[in-house]
Amino acid sequence: MNSDEKEDCECAPPQAETSPAEGPYRDYEEPEIENPEASRMKRAAAKHLIERYYHQLTEGCGNESCSNSWCASSVGFNRMDNNAAAVKALELYKVNAKLCDPHPSKKGTASAYLESSAHSNSACSNRKMNHKDVHSVRDNFKDVNYLTEEKVYEILDICGEKEDYSPLIRVIGRVFSSAEGLVQSFRRSKPHTKEELKSLQGKDEDKDEDEKEAAACSATAMEEDSPASSSSSRLGEGSSGENDVQKLAPDEVSVDIEAVRRVYERLLSNEKIEAAFLNALVYLSPNVECDLTYHNVYSRDQNYLNLFVIVMENSNLHSPEYLEIALPQFCKAMSKLPLAAQAKLARLWSHYSAEQIRRMVETFQQLITYKVISNEFNSRNLVNDDDAVVASTKCLKIVYYANVLGGDLDMEHNEEEDEEPIPESSELTLQELLGEERRNKKGPRVDPLETELGIRTNDCRRPLIPFEEFVNEPLNEVLEMDKDYTFFKVETENKFSFMTCPFILNAVTKNLGLYYDNRIRMYSERRITVLYSLVQGQQLNPYLRLKVRRDHIIDDALVRLEMIAMENPADLKKQLYVEFEGEQGVDEGGVSKEFFQLVVEEIFNPDIGMFTYDERTKLFWFNASSFENEGQYTLIGIVLGLAIYNNCILDVHFPMVVYRKLMGKKGTFRDLADANPVLYQSLTELLDYEGSVEDDMMITFQISQTDLFGNPLMYDLRENGDKIPVTNENRKEFVAQYAEYMLNKSVEKQFKAFRRGFHMVTNESPLKYLFRPEEIELLICGSRNLDFLALEETTEYDGGYNRDSRIIKEFWETLHSFGEEQKRLFLQFTTGTDRAPVGGLGKLKMIIAKNGPDTDRLPTSHTCFNVLLLPEYSSKEKLRERLLKAITYAKGFGML
Repeated sequence: MNSDEKEDCECAPPQAETSPAEGPYRDYEEPEIENPEASRMKRAAAKHLIERYYHQLTEGCGNESCSNSWCASSVGFNRMDNNAAAVKALELYKVNAKLCDPHPSKKGTASAYLESSAHSNSACSNRKMNHKDVHSVRDNFKDVNYLTEEKVYEILDICGEKEDYSPLIRVIGRVFSSAEGLVQSFRRSKPHTKEELKSLQGKDEDKDEDEKEAAACSATAMEEDSPASSSSSRLGEGSSGENDVQKLAPDEVSVDIEAVRRVYERLLSNEKIEAAFLNALVYLSPNVECDLTYHNVYSRDQNYLNLFVIVMENSNLHSPEYLEIALPQFCKAMSKLPLAAQAKLARLWSHYSAEQIRRMVETFQQLITYKVISNEFNSRNLVNDDDAVVASTKCLKIVYYANVLGGDLDMEHNEEEDEEPIPESSELTLQELLGEERRNKKGPRVDPLETELGIRTNDCRRPLIPFEEFVNEPLNEVLEMDKDYTFFKVETENKFSFMTCPFILNAVTKNLGLYYDNRIRMYSERRITVLYSLVQGQQLNPYLRLKVRRDHIIDDALVRLEMIAMENPADLKKQLYVEFEGEQGVDEGGVSKEFFQLVVEEIFNPDIGMFTYDERTKLFWFNASSFENEGQYTLIGIVLGLAIYNNCILDVHFPMVVYRKLMGKKGTFRDLADANPVLYQSLTELLDYEGSVEDDMMITFQISQTDLFGNPLMYDLRENGDKIPVTNENRKEFVAQYAEYMLNKSVEKQFKAFRRGFHMVTNESPLKYLFRPEEIELLICGSRNLDFLALEETTEYDGGYNRDSRIIKEFWETLHSFGEEQKRLFLQFTTGTDRAPVGGLGKLKMIIAKNGPDTDRLPTSHTCFNVLLLPEYSSKEKLRERLLKAITYAKGFGML
């Protein structure tokens, strides 16, 4: 390289920022010397040379016969990615390696850069430039440190004319790899403040070209001489950021999102330009992560959030090129956002359309799935330790709450808390016996982001996109739930639990987490009982024992449970052990199943009068005029809680509003759709009626109900309701009050008692944290969809049978030919319940064991272990006849 060329380089105007497309010269700066101007020029020369080395490594000189081994045009040169080229360029600069001159046939970036340096030399040596020279310098846009929509289009047009997009690629690389540049880019237009007017001085149209060029050079030099090289040291120092924040609403940012979308739409169609976005994101993300982790940059300038908004508008983020490095690094940076910033993002994104929310969900889901599939996760290599999966899950949580906020919200209709707290155990806990604090007294877990936003998932009646789209099945398959539950309970900062993001887990996985929680609580109660008996010398009673008579099951069970609830509610959290008087059965789970089935059948018998039954909907509802006291409903709540706690499925048929009320939400008009569809239809017609409601319908704010004996009961929805007509103006109030009465007020006493009993068992459980109301129903009632093909796939065989045995093939052919009711009877006979567990029959581990040769005996079963004992019948017809008789007449017999 000759001396003249070096002089040209020293005169080249410096750039304020860098990018992967420009080499890592930002990391290489000579120490400050006494002469600032000389130091500045040396830094500019170094940057220029490193850039030339970078372009030589990535594009080559254009000479096909080049002999320089460090030139991309030479024969046998091994291509390298942009990051490797940037590092190598720095190394070549340090050793003063050979630098090729661009070949005359080369029309790419290197020649354009040489032209620009020649123009720069001319500009620096002659401060007065003609218009043509100024335009040549501008073609390189080295003074562009942030972007606007107009500026992008201006550069795009110039590049289009020259058919050379390298200047635009360099600008994008510079701005999109700089946190400071990206934060300042694409700002929304607003009235000019003093600070903005001051920043626009250099661009005032009244100034002549010479003054404008001088201002640009001066500003660039000032930025170059700044001692801080990271964006965090410059962001937030001015007052303009603070002023912007004060003027913005909680769900607003200063970036023009629509402008960003239009820019992306025009630029992403060009492959070379798209690569610039990718490389810039790789360079940007680690710096942003550092800013958020160590410099607390968001607290100084909340406009810092702009860069996340801008990057997330890139519709290509989910493409394969981003999944390896760029997107994982960006997710790691985004997961470091403070809680207030996450909440602001969620509020902003809640205004997006369903399609825009779905695009972001797919972006994070694709990264999670890619990482899960490309790695072999197991008990030794936990998915919880993968930074990319964890970070993208945390980012997905922000989108999840945006989805909730943007949906159909009901923030008002909340059930009142119980007036008297659930009684604590009279016994000391294990922790108290050991002199420690009881951990569970801090109450149920609440997500911090949920608290910051002031919203709960249950407040959303209909989200923007279905909740099911947030579930990641590949992740659920590799998640070691026992380990994840441990991290969930310990709450350490260095171990992430996916149970803190339950939206990503399916019902089966969450049910397994709940199972671990319940079992550990049972074992804890058992240990406490043993220790307590040693300390106090009392009788050892580690189980919740219920000894009942079949003929008096309600009296025996409910009386015993009532005594336990009054004396020591903690005993309800012990493992249930049921014994039928006069029978030999040992409860390994099957006896408990039968106990719950018999209790539910008795309780929901309409003759008892505690619940009413709707023949049209096949659903039960609380009887508002029942003669039973509140204690009876409390005990029913305890039974439901015990069923969940002991992993038993109940054959109960409540409308969904019951489970919503259990989760803290009151019933509203829309809940009548499944609770009382006839009434819902009538009230809907009232709301839609186009004529005069008062004249044509002549109804008032007084409604009529019937009691158990068919007697009419009048109720005023408002004071003196019989004198207040329903009109077109007040009909919405009438409908709301009617629904309020039917679903809440009329059964308030019964439901409060029922809920209280339910919470006696589940108050310390993560049930409300993990599950939505529809999942609670699935948990209690099981799945109504019976897929016997899935059951066939998962069934195991014992005693000499296998999948290919003649009798087994005939058995499945027979079972598949049964009607729906016969299939339910078979399921009841074999497992103790006619419902499928959470996740369907494929999750049911059934075993078919050989029970001797051909015989006239009926098949038998062990419901505790889901085992069917099947003799090897001689024909398919005999198998069918014996099996039908067994499942039809099994009810009422002791299935031991």
